[in-house]
Amino acid sequence: MREQKTWQTVLKRTAVIVAAVFAFFPIYWLISTSFKPFDEWANWPPIWLTDNPTLQNYRIVFFPDLAREFAAQQEGSLDYKVSGSAWNAFKGSAIVSVAATIISVAFGTLAAYSIVRFKTGGKNYPFQFLTVRMVPPIAVVVPMVVLFSILKLSDTYFGLILAYSAFTLPFSIWMIRSFIDDVPAELEGAAMIHGMGQFRAFLTVTLPLVKGGILSTALFIFILNWSEFLFALVLTAGNVVTVTLQVANYVSASSGKLYGVQAAMGTISTIPVIVFGYMIQRHIVRGLTFGAIKR
Repeated sequence: MREQKTWQTVLKRTAVIVAAVFAFFPIYWLISTSFKPFDEWANWPPIWLTDNPTLQNYRIVFFPDLAREFAAQQEGSLDYKVSGSAWNAFKGSAIVSVAATIISVAFGTLAAYSIVRFKTGGKNYPFQFLTVRMVPPIAVVVPMVVLFSILKLSDTYFGLILAYSAFTLPFSIWMIRSFIDDVPAELEGAAMIHGMGQFRAFLTVTLPLVKGGILSTALFIFILNWSEFLFALVLTAGNVVTVTLQVANYVSASSGKLYGVQAAMGTISTIPVIVFGYMIQRHIVRGLTFGAIKR
């Protein structure tokens, strides 16, 4: 019996280790590639850890003019296509992602409250919201391009914010709804007996109790907006640039993708998400476990 438990423990730990390696290997490869010199980017057999680390890839990310100097040293790689500094991409992604997240979570909170407390739309209404997100984005790209062109919203911050907000709103409603549903309506009733209105009771009683859930939802929505590529690609034309578009712009006609520079940009672009997640980790844990014990 003891030997059986030992083997079970060994198998469980082995499974955890294999899962951890599977999950963290792409991150390791991304960071490792970002420090590799040009001749090791697509080497075969692959170089798992370079012996000649360089910061050149990171320099090119922030100072595009260095790409031409660097290209002059690489035979057959004189045609680097690097469009602008990464600062513009980070600024664009920050503006669009933060604004779209605020709008999505704000409207999602109000809609979720209406659904939970007033049964708006009936029993299946939340599912109808979620089905909007089940539609593949590629299926609505062409109509959106036409509509945004007519409304003159193409290649504008407002247009991209509007698109991101619309396609993340179902997630906001669905997630926040579950948190509000776990707050007893009697708490608001007691506040209203003492003279508060419905909306004030929501702001002073319910909202503080679901703050962790709202913050965890906001982080999830922010990550979706920060990493979105398709809408940014088809709804912009150079005036608005996001980090995902910037990564795709690192191309050489003769050498193909500039993997080292793309890896450097990818490594840097994950930092805001990690920092944001670390800052609100206490609220994330509470938000994700809220309602685990039903009343």
